[in-house]
Amino acid sequence: MNDSNINDVIVIGSGMGGMTTAAALSRFGHKVLLLEQAPSLGGLTHSFSREGFSWDVGLHYCGMFGPGQSGTRLLDWLSGGTVEFRSLGTVYDTLHFPDDFELAVGRPVEALQMELKDRFPDNRAEVDAYFEALESADEAMLAASAERTIPEPFRSAHRWWNQRKIEKFCGRTTSEVLADYVRDPKLAAVLTAQWATYGGLPTKASFAIHARIIRHYLDGAGYPVGGASAIAKGLVPAIESAGGSARTATPVAEILIEDGAAIGVRASSGEEFRAPTIVSAIGAGETIKRLLPAEIQAQDWAVEIADMKPSVCHFEVYIGFEGDIASHGATRSNHWFYESWNVADTLWTDVDAPLQGGFASFPSLKDEQHDPGPSNHHTGQFMVLADWSTVAEFAGGGAKQRPDEWNAFKEKVASRILNYYKRKFPALAPLIVYHELGTPLATARFTAHEEGGIYGLEVTPRRVLSEVLNPRTPVAGLFLSGQDVMTPGIAGALFGGVFCAAAIDPKVFSELKGGP
Repeated sequence: MNDSNINDVIVIGSGMGGMTTAAALSRFGHKVLLLEQAPSLGGLTHSFSREGFSWDVGLHYCGMFGPGQSGTRLLDWLSGGTVEFRSLGTVYDTLHFPDDFELAVGRPVEALQMELKDRFPDNRAEVDAYFEALESADEAMLAASAERTIPEPFRSAHRWWNQRKIEKFCGRTTSEVLADYVRDPKLAAVLTAQWATYGGLPTKASFAIHARIIRHYLDGAGYPVGGASAIAKGLVPAIESAGGSARTATPVAEILIEDGAAIGVRASSGEEFRAPTIVSAIGAGETIKRLLPAEIQAQDWAVEIADMKPSVCHFEVYIGFEGDIASHGATRSNHWFYESWNVADTLWTDVDAPLQGGFASFPSLKDEQHDPGPSNHHTGQFMVLADWSTVAEFAGGGAKQRPDEWNAFKEKVASRILNYYKRKFPALAPLIVYHELGTPLATARFTAHEEGGIYGLEVTPRRVLSEVLNPRTPVAGLFLSGQDVMTPGIAGALFGGVFCAAAIDPKVFSELKGGP
C-alpha cells in the first residue's frame, strides 16, 4: 500500500468529468490523486500528433462556453482563467441533404428559426412549436438531472412537481415527440440531423437529451484556444496547487471495499492507494463491471446500471493537408452530410455498404493559436458513427491474433471514408498529404469504454429516467462522475464532474449558480 502520499480523494479517469471533479475539490482545499490508465491526460479531450500535424480525438466544438455562459464561468473558476474558448462564428454547422438542400445552422436562434420558416413555408407554425418543445424538454432534462443531487424527501417532492413534464419529454423518444409537432418528414430530418452530437438515433434517444444538447448550441459554439489538450493543461495545475497530483499510465484494476465502504484502489501493477472518498469517472457501466467486487455488482442499483447498453462507437479519419485549405472549401463551421432524408441511415452497420453520410471538421481553422508553418500545415477530420458489430470479430484480441486481416480491414475502411470525403471536398483532395484511421477498437483501448462507446451509456428514456445514475452511490465513499450522471458530451461531462464534486463537498454548489 502507498502510505507515503495520503489523499483526501482518489479520482479514477482523467476525462472531462474526472478532471473537473478533481479540480473543483482542489479549489476547496482537498488533496486529490487523479489516476489515468493512458499515457496522457484528458481522456477524449486529449490530442495526438503525427508528422507535424495534431488532432483532438473527441472534441470538435462545444456550446455553453461563450462570454458569460455557465460553462465559461465554471472553467474560469476551475482553471484560473487559463482555458479559453473562442467562437466558431455565426455559423457552426452546415447541413447537406439530397437535392442540393443545404442549411447553415447558426446564431442567433431567431435567425435560425426564420431560415427554417423560409425553407419550409408551409410548416412555419411547426417550427415555432418545435422550438417551444425544445425549451420545455430542456427544462424537463434539467429537472431530472437536478434530482440526482437532491436528498430525500425533497427529491420525491421535486419529482412529483415535475412529473408530467418529465414523462412527456424525458420518457419519450425524439421521433415520438417530433410526431406531435412536425408533419413534414424533411423538416423532421433537418431538425434531428445533429443527432451524432449526442449519439442517439431519433427512434431511440430521449427527446430531453436531444433538447439539452441542441439548445446548448443555440447561442453559438466554441473551440478551445490551443486545442482540446489545453483543458488538461489548465485544470491539472489546480489539482497540484492543493497538494494533489495526476498520474498517467496507472490503470486501476479494483476499487477496494471494506465493511461495505470504498476505502481505496488497487492499480494493475498491484500498488494500492487509500482515501476515504473514491470517484470513478471512467463510466458508470465500466465502474460496475470492471472495478467492483461481485457482491456489489449484485446489488439492485448496480444491476440496473450494468444492464444499460453503451452508446454508439465511431470511425474517424484524421487528415493532414499542405496548402491553403480555407480557399479550397474548408471552413471553421462543421459539415454534416446525408445521402438520404432518413438521418438514421448514417449509422454505419456494414462497412461493405456505401457510406450514407458523416461529419467533417477542420480543427486547425478553429484554433486561433494554430501556426501552419512554412509548409502550410492544416488538419481535418471525418467521423462516421457506427455499430460495434462492424468490428466485433476483431475485438477481444482478434486484431492481434489476425493482424493481416485487421490491417486489410482498416485499409478498406479508411479508403471508403477517404474516397467519400474527396467526393464532398474535391478541391481539398490534392492537398491531402497524410491520413490515419481511428477505429472503435482504438477508442475502447484508450478509454476502456465498453464497445468503444464515445458518449457513455445509452441515451434512451430509461437512462434519463433512471434513479440510480447519481453522483453518490449506495456504497459509502464511492461516487460517479462525468457524462453518465449528467448528459453526453464535453459540457455534460463538465457539469457531471462539478455536480459530483458538490455531492462530496456541498461548498462546490456555491459555484453552480445559474446551473448547466
